[in-house]
Amino acid sequence: MEDAEIIDLYWQRDQRAIDETHGKYGGFLTGIAWNILRCHGDAEECVNDTYLRTWNAIPPARPSAFRAWLGRIVRNLSLDRWKQSRTARRGGDGMEVLLGELSDCVPAPHGTEKALEDQEIASLISDFLRRQPQESRVFFLRRYWYGQSLSEIAEALGCGEGKVKSALFRTRKALRTYLEQEGVLL
Repeated sequence: MEDAEIIDLYWQRDQRAIDETHGKYGGFLTGIAWNILRCHGDAEECVNDTYLRTWNAIPPARPSAFRAWLGRIVRNLSLDRWKQSRTARRGGDGMEVLLGELSDCVPAPHGTEKALEDQEIASLISDFLRRQPQESRVFFLRRYWYGQSLSEIAEALGCGEGKVKSALFRTRKALRTYLEQEGVLL
């Protein structure tokens, strides 16, 4: 079923919308949640919460990029769940490593202007990524948006982990330089 048809089911308040969403995007959503949380139960709960948020948001929303829209919801829910569990138990895990890799090129949270600054920084990062070679962009997004491990990226793209690791290092370094040139305090 096409995305527009699924969205129409939500607008009609038809329960099949959730089944169709799950059938088409369930694996995609579970993959994002799993890459962040590394816990099947928590990942499943975030996916189910994504369906609930979608049900409550459509209508009035009519997303033009439904897959990306769903991905953003499950990613945000998963990051919130990860932060909760991290607060409850101060142990290291995969997401901590991921965020640690980006800590040198993304500013720390601060002040009441944080939301506006976050939007501006997100826009700058998007502009930066658009200027990068496709391979570097793909590596970066798979690692820092979808939360995939180096080995998962290498396997999916048919290259070595070393290539992925060094490309990510160069991209982070270039991102840091770009953000500093744009006046972002790191």
